[in-house]
Amino acid sequence: MLDVLGLELDEERVYRALIGRPDTTAALLSDQLALSHAPVDKALTRLVEWGLATRSADARFTAAPPAMALGALISQRRDGLRTAEQALVAFAEEHRAAMTGSSITDLIEVVTGVDAIRHRFLQVQQAARTQVRSFITAPFVALPPDENTAEPMALGRGVCFRAVLDREVLAEPGIVRDAVDSLRNGVQLRVADHVPMKLVLADADLGLVPLAVTPAGEPGAVLLHRSGLLDALDALFETVWRAARPLRLSDPESDPEPAPGDENVGIVEAGPEGPTELDRRILALLLAGLTDLTAATQLGLSPRTLHRRLRRLMDLAGVRTRMQLGAHAARNGWAEP
Repeated sequence: MLDVLGLELDEERVYRALIGRPDTTAALLSDQLALSHAPVDKALTRLVEWGLATRSADARFTAAPPAMALGALISQRRDGLRTAEQALVAFAEEHRAAMTGSSITDLIEVVTGVDAIRHRFLQVQQAARTQVRSFITAPFVALPPDENTAEPMALGRGVCFRAVLDREVLAEPGIVRDAVDSLRNGVQLRVADHVPMKLVLADADLGLVPLAVTPAGEPGAVLLHRSGLLDALDALFETVWRAARPLRLSDPESDPEPAPGDENVGIVEAGPEGPTELDRRILALLLAGLTDLTAATQLGLSPRTLHRRLRRLMDLAGVRTRMQLGAHAARNGWAEP
């Protein structure tokens, strides 16, 4: 638990023991923790050096108050991180200046293998200061969206995430649930009929482009630094983003639905005021271009249930065709969460 502050496991164990047993000796601690004398003596020496414990003249030890001692260590770590962040900005500027006029080999790094691509994929997001933009297509090479641990951390730092999904990605198992979670966390998602490539951009400084499988059978990718090629990918993303359709999905837990096949179980129907949350999810997926069967599968519905809801929505909208329903839904915000 305290390893983030620089304490080793034995040091943390000894400190916790000291908290519950003040004014004790190294021998008593050794017996209590079932540790030999050497690691206990070493841990106590370190704790005294760090100000987490005090040693009396007769070699008895007492833990310093945690709120004071650990609080001081946490403050030091915060100050150190701020200094490191300032150094990062300076180093980044020096790197950009050094890269100006560099050879092509300095601007492009070839990455081979799933593990290496996954590592670079996470690093690119961790390096972002203002925004991360991405094209998402299937199949997933590095890792699926629900395993992208760098995204929530970057969102917590205030980084803006925008992503364009290839329409076929919405047919991947579990992707709608992942999309709902991302939207709830502030990620902006859009859907395009066709996304030209996989792509991740961090600010205007880094870009990761997965490539085809190498002759050896391993996936490959290129990591691009600031260059004319990266500028072109920047412009490509913005062009595709402007043409893509916003994806808006509400939380599926807000409108439970019977499992597929439970056609005789009571279903929450569209009320007089408008569609339910489940209806909005159905409309959002169909407007994004999914087939009835794929949309039903993603939402855990049977095709019959989905068709019944669409029929009631058409009656509610006073229209006769799916095209008219889509136009009515777009005009009246029915696909909005």
